[in-house]
Amino acid sequence: MAPLSLRPAVCSAILFAALFSVSCGSSVDAVASLEPIDVVTGWFDDGIIQGGKNKLVPSVSLKLRNKSNQELKSIQINAIFRRVGEKEMWGEYFGWAIPRTEPLAAGAETKLLVMHSTLGYTGDQPRMQMLQNREFVDAKVEIYLKQGSKVLAKLAEYPIQRQLITRSTAETKTP
Repeated sequence: MAPLSLRPAVCSAILFAALFSVSCGSSVDAVASLEPIDVVTGWFDDGIIQGGKNKLVPSVSLKLRNKSNQELKSIQINAIFRRVGEKEMWGEYFGWAIPRTEPLAAGAETKLLVMHSTLGYTGDQPRMQMLQNREFVDAKVEIYLKQGSKVLAKLAEYPIQRQLITRSTAETKTP
């Protein structure tokens, strides 16, 4: 039997497929390399909106610790907020966890990442009373990471605590 030979076009297609699967895979490396720390969730006081109503939006703040032995760079973060019991996205935040120009050394931590939903609750009541309203529906946040051209991969999920978060994340008040 003669040895099998591949035509150049077939070889190119196989090589392209192999490279594509490596560069466009999931961001598992980022998820495996980063650990969320100092996580705080709550309802951010987004101020007074049109009509004089108070606005509260779900919020999460955290740092990421590089638990790998390699420098990490170019990692995006996406926070997806959902009301408990609902599948639809209620709001999101998208930004850089580790910019390409500011790599994170092995063992180092990112600066504090503060992420607020784009949607929330509005009301005439004082903010603390809004959190206690009988029609208030709790929320959760799912944190995803994306490294380079790879697809998003889930890092963590947290319930949004019923506490008020003001301009400083250290200022939290529980109803």
